[in-house]
Amino acid sequence: MEYIHGTATKMTVFIDNTQHPLIIYSGAHFSIVAKNYLDIHFPNWEKQLLPTKAKKFKNASGKLTSIGTIIKEIIILHSKGNIRLNPEFVVLDDAHIQGLLLGTDYQRMYGIDIYNSKNRHITIGTNKEKKFSLDI
Repeated sequence: MEYIHGTATKMTVFIDNTQHPLIIYSGAHFSIVAKNYLDIHFPNWEKQLLPTKAKKFKNASGKLTSIGTIIKEIIILHSKGNIRLNPEFVVLDDAHIQGLLLGTDYQRMYGIDIYNSKNRHITIGTNKEKKFSLDI
């Protein structure tokens, strides 16, 4: 049997008219973004920082430090009409993610379904005919 390599569920989205990678990850309970990513791509992000509820965050290698949350409008392009989402991301001081990670919190809220068939795509909401392609 030949080994099949998996791929990340990743797509390019627009925030403030610039492209950013969005990872759609069903293993994360919360949507997150790394502080260092915000520092590089959104110079004045700290003015938008909101307090976070007292929650503990951890990954396989240990505890993560939350410094607040930030809401970013995400635009997903589609030939039959773009979609705008407004997820709230937990800002982690010690995460190493190059992009934004959409966790199951907003996947469930927006009804995002991931299809890992030959033509990998996601659907959003009840319109299962409108398919959004994933980056390969």
